[in-house]
Formats: sequence, structure tokens, C-alpha cells
Amino acid sequence: MEQLSLFDSQSEHSLSSAMAPLADRMRPDSLEDYIGQEHLLGKGMVLRQMLERDQICSMIFWGPPGVGKTTLARIIANRTKSAFVNFSAVTSGIREIKDIMKQAEDNRAYGVRTLCFVDEIHRFNKAQQDAFLPYVERGSITLIGATTENPSFEINAALLSRCKVFVLKELTAENLTDLLSRTLKDRRGFGGTDVRMDSDLLESIAVFANGDARTALNTLEMAVLNGEISEDGSITVTAETLEQCLGKKTLLYDKKGEEHYNLISALHKSMRNSDPDAALYWLARMLEAGEDPLFIARRLIRFASEDVGLADNQALPLAVAAYQACHFNGMPECNLNLAQTVIYLSLAPRSNAVYRAYETAKADAVSRLAEPVPLNIRNAPTQLMEELRYGEGYTYAHDTQEKIARMTCLPESLKDRRYYLPTEEGGEGIFKERLERSRRFRLGEDLQPDPAKQRPDP
Repeated sequence: MEQLSLFDSQSEHSLSSAMAPLADRMRPDSLEDYIGQEHLLGKGMVLRQMLERDQICSMIFWGPPGVGKTTLARIIANRTKSAFVNFSAVTSGIREIKDIMKQAEDNRAYGVRTLCFVDEIHRFNKAQQDAFLPYVERGSITLIGATTENPSFEINAALLSRCKVFVLKELTAENLTDLLSRTLKDRRGFGGTDVRMDSDLLESIAVFANGDARTALNTLEMAVLNGEISEDGSITVTAETLEQCLGKKTLLYDKKGEEHYNLISALHKSMRNSDPDAALYWLARMLEAGEDPLFIARRLIRFASEDVGLADNQALPLAVAAYQACHFNGMPECNLNLAQTVIYLSLAPRSNAVYRAYETAKADAVSRLAEPVPLNIRNAPTQLMEELRYGEGYTYAHDTQEKIARMTCLPESLKDRRYYLPTEEGGEGIFKERLERSRRFRLGEDLQPDPAKQRPDP
């Protein structure tokens, strides 16, 4: 837990800053130096106006790592002339919270506001989060929580209702390139050293950082420290040096967090849109980040029925085969099994008729749970059931020439209901013809030769 106020020693702060990592040294002190989040801090934007009017309320900053959540909280504390308390949800407990809250009450008595910043607030349990409630309600503190997880799921409703949620976006490559260029010139960075580095290398770092300013600055620091030192004291960073520093990119991916669902959604919707290139990219993003291939295979099985259905009868068996292949091979060998299936499903004829049929039937089933089974399709294993006319009027379809019995199998109130509405896509056109013949016959029409038998089954 770190506590800073307006009365801290500037010399001590300067000494510690000189020894700090580059990412800490380059932390901006004002909105003018702050990079990114223009949708919140641009001219006329809501958070900018709140700061300019000094009308700060408790808030939650939700966004990926390295986008400036802690930095923005510190800037707010400086602008509002508040004592700044930095909590870590990993190391702080209820006792520490209560101690700081007592000091905040004392500060309030002297007219000094206290801004409590809680990093990774989603890691606090319910009791720890609840400990802030009375102080937030009384205005003893202004709480700013930072989280990489969706606040709707990770923060208590009572606390969340008293905070304004601001979504911080990952920084763009342009944002990060600007930051890195500034760092090479700034005295807090490498402004006192002659660093020779091509602009395209800065752009490479910016892309590698994936929206994370801390990663970008740490990578730049490593590259400069490992650069070639000339006799005149200048440092040259080459492409070879940078490549060694970058190593393998670590993908931002939490297999239990929101990004997990974002990526599987991207894969599913790319396949649905018949875009195998996009689908392969999202598949690779998940697999290379360590996703369980069996989870992906299960989603492909679902897709085969939900989005392809009877338009291509090979889709479901192929998806099931991919699941079995993942069992047999494991990673990394099963990546091609999944890739093959993803490409096939992306380019297969598309029909969601099966999905729509079940959803419509489910809605009727849930709203009409008391609908009785028609007597003609009930079993009659006992004499009493026969006397009650169970099974009366039932016709065994195989005993008919048409292999279809003229009887109703739905409850009386639903006898004209149609759930499965096949399309003409792929092989589903054959099922559409067969379904229409069956319905016409059950309604009393004579059957004509089945045109579907003139061509192979789908």
C-alpha cells in the first residue's frame, strides 16, 4: 500500500524516480502529457469536463493492462489537490482498509480530500469491497477502482451503483509510437543520451506491445540497454538487437475472463460470415495463447448444427471427428485438425433452420407445459389404458405404402404449428421437398413420386 500526499518530500521523490524503471519515469503528471483515451479526455468529453469542473465522483476504470488507469488516477488526485492512497487488492486486507479510512476521515476534518485508488479491485472479496461503502456514501473518500475484468460480474452491485464506470481502450500503435518517440527525447527517458534507432523499429515495438504502454516502454528500455555503444557514447539499436529483445509475443488472453468469450465469438461470427481467413486468425490467437483445443472443438460442433445444419450433413460428423482428433493428438499437432474444420465450416452452405426450429418449439414447450399428449400416440401397456382409449387411432407408418400415417402428432391447440422451415441451401433443399410431401399427404393429398429419390441424399 502506497500513500502519497501534497506534503511528500520532493527530493526523496526525485531520487526514487531516478532509480525507477523507464515506465515509471515516463508516467505523465498532467492531462496534457497523457496519451490515449480521447473518447474520455478529449475536448468536451464527459471525464474531461468532470475534471475541469472539479466534480469528481467515485469511479471504476475498466480496461486492459498498460492503458493508463493508475496514471489517470494520479493525475486526478493532483488536479483535485487530494491525498492519494494506492491500494493493491493483492496485498491489502480489511484492516489496512479501515486504517486508511480512519485517516481519510481525519483528512476530511482538515478540508483535505482523499482519493483511494484500488488496483485490480476485482480481486477484493465481497467483505473487502463492502468495507469501502460507508466511506464512499459519506464522501470521506473518492474511490477509483481499476480492473481488467467486466465490473458487472466482478464488483458488488452495491458498490458499483455508487461508481461511474469508464471504459479505457487499449492504446493504438500510433499512440505508442508517439510515446516511444517522446521517450527518446525526454530527459526522464533517454533525452540525455544519443540513441540512434530507426522509426520503423519504434513502430515494431508499438505493434508488439498490443496496446500496452508499459510493455512498449519496457521493451524500448531493454533494447536501448542492449544496444551497440559507439566510441562517441551514442547507442545504436539495430533490427537484430530488437528481435532478440522481443522474443515470442505474449498474447493478451485470459481463458476465464471476458477476452476468452470475445475471441470465441469472433471465431464463430467469422465462420458464419464465410470468412475462413478471419476465422483462422482468431483460431490461431486462441491456440497460441494456450486455449484448450477441446473447448474450441466443442464450439465447432455447436456451429455445425446451429449455422450449417442440414444444408451440409458432413459438417457435424467432421466437427465431431475434429474433437476426437484433439483427444488423440493434443497440441500442437491438433492445430491443423481444427484449422481444417474451421475452413470447411466457413465455406459450407449455411442454414440456421434447425436452430430456429428448436428455439420456436422450445418457446411453445415452455409456455404450454400442460398440453396433453394426443391419445392416438400414447402407449397402452395395460388394460386400463386401453379402456381409456390410449393408442386408439394409431397407425404404424411402416404398414402404409407411403410410409406416412394420416394422423396428428401435435397437441390439438398446436396441430397446425410449423417449426422446421427448411431453406434451399445445399442439401437442405432435398429435406424441404420431402417435408412438403409429408405435410401434403397428412393433410389428405395423394402423393406423387418423390423427386428427392431421383438424386443422392445430401
